[in-house]
Amino acid sequence: MPTPPAPADLLTVTREVEDFVSTAGWDQAPQLFALVPTADLLERQPELADQVDQTAPLTPVAQEALPDADLAESLAAIMWPEVVRGCALAQEIVVLPPEAEAALPTDTETLRRAAAEHPQRREARLVAAVLRDGSAACVLRLRGGGTDEDELLESPDLAPNLTQALLATLRP
Repeated sequence: MPTPPAPADLLTVTREVEDFVSTAGWDQAPQLFALVPTADLLERQPELADQVDQTAPLTPVAQEALPDADLAESLAAIMWPEVVRGCALAQEIVVLPPEAEAALPTDTETLRRAAAEHPQRREARLVAAVLRDGSAACVLRLRGGGTDEDELLESPDLAPNLTQALLATLRP
């Protein structure tokens, strides 16, 4: 039996997902990926050998588009087969400084509108990934404005609610 992926492997595949999604630019719908052991994937589909990094413990496999429904509801309906060791979600979000968040309304629709119109908002792409063992990794790309370069942040604690929702999709 292959060695289970280490936390560093999870961060590596999370970065890989963010790199893949970023090649299509901004203004994309949320994208879901299954994280499958590379050896298992190649055993089932040897024709993919020239398309994947055969030395990587995990390979992200893009899934069909998520429904336009509420993301939490969509995730709650997902259950992965045992061959899937983890999953990752890439989504674009609006980030506000902490002092701005305190003054926002609490109902969801008004909150979204207020955040989108806030003068201190920053657009970002968040990729959150989890494994069945409970490990998590997150990569956040803050969109640069004008001549500014994008900023990249990494921490497993960037999106605790999202990582918990993703872990729930891996329940037995």
